[in-house]
Amino acid sequence: MNLRVETLPGLREQVAQRLRMAIVTGHFKPGERLIERELCDMMGVSRTSLREALRELQADGLITLKPNKGMSVSVLTQDTARSIYEVRQMLEGLAARLFARNATSEQMAALRASVEELAGVYDNFSAEDFIDVKGRFYDILLEGAGNEVAADMLRRIHTRASQLRVVSLSSAERAQQSIRELRAFCDALEARDEDLAWTLCLEHVQMAAKAALQSIPEASARDD
Repeated sequence: MNLRVETLPGLREQVAQRLRMAIVTGHFKPGERLIERELCDMMGVSRTSLREALRELQADGLITLKPNKGMSVSVLTQDTARSIYEVRQMLEGLAARLFARNATSEQMAALRASVEELAGVYDNFSAEDFIDVKGRFYDILLEGAGNEVAADMLRRIHTRASQLRVVSLSSAERAQQSIRELRAFCDALEARDEDLAWTLCLEHVQMAAKAALQSIPEASARDD
């Protein structure tokens, strides 16, 4: 994976995004130490730019700073992951209900198109492509829902859950099931059925949580 940053405008954002992608795709493993000098050489950036980006990822919960040990990729325990998915379930359910109520026909069509694009990604799975397309899916959903506070909170939750999502959806069986769930979800949204959209969304997140939690061994219940 090439992490090198080539252009200067928005440098901090670029560095943060490259590091975020490297973490959620597993290039940097949970618990792995992040050494500033090595990252600066790898990315071709100054320590100032790197440290600004690392602070952003620390605020997102993707990296952890320990006294006398420095920075490392955060390790999600089963308890933390379960809590993340519980919050995600409620926020996505709200977004689903609001989207069914408020979205335009153009937004409905765009959401459906993003699901079919996801189906294509699953057929030839790439973690980076998946994150890109799923991000567009949620951008459309949250824009159509029209609640900026919920959108901001949900994006933060998605960042925390992204390490687990890629692992669980690299499974062909889960990927196909996920697409069936999302197509049924779109049907409910297009019918403007808020209650059904809410229910299907909650069920989708429950299934995602089940798959994700299976990727966390019991031994990772401690972050040493």
